[in-house]
Amino acid sequence: MPPTNQLVDLDCRELWKELVNYMEGGLTPGMRERIQLHLRGCRQCQSVYDGSSNVVRLLGDKKAIELPQGFSQRLHARLVQSGAPRH
Repeated sequence: MPPTNQLVDLDCRELWKELVNYMEGGLTPGMRERIQLHLRGCRQCQSVYDGSSNVVRLLGDKKAIELPQGFSQRLHARLVQSGAPRH
């Protein structure tokens, strides 16, 4: 068992499970530090984090995803016209 002041490595799957909690600030300081250390050393997880952060930021910005008036109706008409299957 490692000494209590030593951080235990965090694998990618563990990080992904805690990513939302990390972004929302809902973790213990120890877990937050473990995630930060992992992100510094893992390009894949850093990319996942960056992408997730961008999505959250865009979804929170109503202007970023504001659609022009009538967009939904035009999209529906095009889908019907193209014969796209209905689910």
